[in-house]
Amino acid sequence: MLKSLLLLFCMTMTTAQAEDWPDPDWHNDPAAFDWQAVDAYAFPASTPADRNGIRTDALLIIRDGRILHERYTAPTTAATAHLTWSISKSVLATLLGVAQGQGRFQLQDPVSRLYPPMRAHPGVRMADLLHWASGLDWQEDYEYAPLKSSVVAMLYTRGRADMAAYTAARGMAASPGQRFLYSSGDSNLLAAALRGMLAPGQYDDYPWQALFSPLGIERAVWERDRAGTYVASSYLYLTARDLARIGLLMQRDGRWQGQQLLPQAWVAFNRTAFTQAESLPGEANPGGHWWLNQPLAGAERPWPNAPADTFAALGHWGQALYVLPAQKLVIVRYGDDRDGSYRHDELLKRVLAALAKEGS
Repeated sequence: MLKSLLLLFCMTMTTAQAEDWPDPDWHNDPAAFDWQAVDAYAFPASTPADRNGIRTDALLIIRDGRILHERYTAPTTAATAHLTWSISKSVLATLLGVAQGQGRFQLQDPVSRLYPPMRAHPGVRMADLLHWASGLDWQEDYEYAPLKSSVVAMLYTRGRADMAAYTAARGMAASPGQRFLYSSGDSNLLAAALRGMLAPGQYDDYPWQALFSPLGIERAVWERDRAGTYVASSYLYLTARDLARIGLLMQRDGRWQGQQLLPQAWVAFNRTAFTQAESLPGEANPGGHWWLNQPLAGAERPWPNAPADTFAALGHWGQALYVLPAQKLVIVRYGDDRDGSYRHDELLKRVLAALAKEGS
């Protein structure tokens, strides 16, 4: 019996030592890599007045919990909590995974059970919102078509006081769960539904208590609307290193410091393609509020130079958190791109090529 216990202890210690957890700080990998081609793409020479082209504010490359490469463009630094835009959506999905693991909801639950204003749409389930498939009428246009944009109205004009209520009041354009229609409103409905899962007084601190503090994230800022609901579509601010903690959690199937913080089944749901979506060339396909490098029927892989199991959280103007599980890679890229010239596949191709030269 004693020998068995000693063997189990040694196996546990070996497993723990095989994983570098960033607690309290990330460690750097002493191996030397040639990042010239990566930096040439991510940080091209340009004048400060140039508002077009690629502008990278932060690039952070991590392998198995250790920093391989880190670079910033002023005024952004390692201590800067950067606006993540729609990466906020995937972080919300990660937070909901903790709640689901605590038994607070199930994917098939009607949203109206948790958020009463959705009683007008009783067929919409939590899974539908997570697939951006509520069926609610929505126009996800930004600065290029502001007058007809649902998201501009929600964030800045008539919907800004209560963004979930604005979304719930929309009409239906399709049956729930039958059509992918990217919607920041769906994400803010999920944030309102989270409140319905919690006891009074728990909502304000829940993102920190359930996710940020266990991961050691200390600089998070998450804005709320006037109704007090987190703007889960858009307004989470994180340092690049703190966002990388979210990526590492997902890369390791929800484990953190030996604990299963997220159910493995939840991570699998995030990484399962929503087959009702329509594949677009070069565009990642939706999973459960994350984006996947998986081809839909009859289509090519969205990012052909990256492994098929690559998945990502993506945001406006070039924000990205890439997770490559087989390579144990997490890549954070913050940017300020204004013309759409940045390509996810090109950056990933160059990072993988740099790593392929290791030891050669």
